Amino acid sequence: MTALGVHEIVTFAWIGLAVVVLVMLFFVSAPYGRHSRAGWGPTLGSRAGWILQEAPAAFVMATWLLFLGWPPGPVEIVFLAMWEAHYLNRSFVFPLRIRSERRIPITVVLMAMTFNLVNGWINGQWLGDLSGGYPLSWLADPRFIVGAAIFVAGFAINNHSAAILRSIRERGGPGAYEIPRGGMFEMVSCPNYLGELIEWTGWAIATWSLAGLSFAVWTAANLLPRALANHRWYRQKFPDYPARRKAIIPFVL
Repeated sequence: MTALGVHEIVTFAWIGLAVVVLVMLFFVSAPYGRHSRAGWGPTLGSRAGWILQEAPAAFVMATWLLFLGWPPGPVEIVFLAMWEAHYLNRSFVFPLRIRSERRIPITVVLMAMTFNLVNGWINGQWLGDLSGGYPLSWLADPRFIVGAAIFVAGFAINNHSAAILRSIRERGGPGAYEIPRGGMFEMVSCPNYLGELIEWTGWAIATWSLAGLSFAVWTAANLLPRALANHRWYRQKFPDYPARRKAIIPFVL
């Protein structure tokens, strides 16, 4: 069997696992942030935990495109820039801005690290070794243009929403919560999650690959249940929470 065939089998299995995780997460919320609870073993500080769990994705993709595969062309460099824009921010910029000294279970960090290693490997191997190389004309292809535009929109929503949440922490101190206002928070409880879902949907379209699709599926599997749990939490904590606000998808969910 060829390397491409093995990669496809692994990726389909990876998508299948995402469906299983989606179902599980409707019943068990990952124990971090507002859903933190005892019973999950030793913990780390949230800043160290975020760096450890997210950084592998940045390093694996860069390693594939710069060292393991063929020399990247202009299109692969653009894809690398998109990927690293998200993950360098998520791995280093975001954690260094965290004011809370909450703890996160090491088990959660290890699960997230495993996801980022596998997901980074699947997407990195596709882009750096198995895709055959994207021609320069791909940058003018409607799939790339639409996908990249969607990715940028999601990136902007994600970061603007994170800034609003950060401002709440700065006003109220570590662990502070209030009803978020402004931006996409006027429509959904978790626009930061919506932004990520939009980002990786755009990535799947721009790369037009099974690997990219697997990332979009995993993003939905991880974030849809989490958004619903957060939405219920807001409604329980704040009696005056906006009734028309949805969890993650405006007007729908």
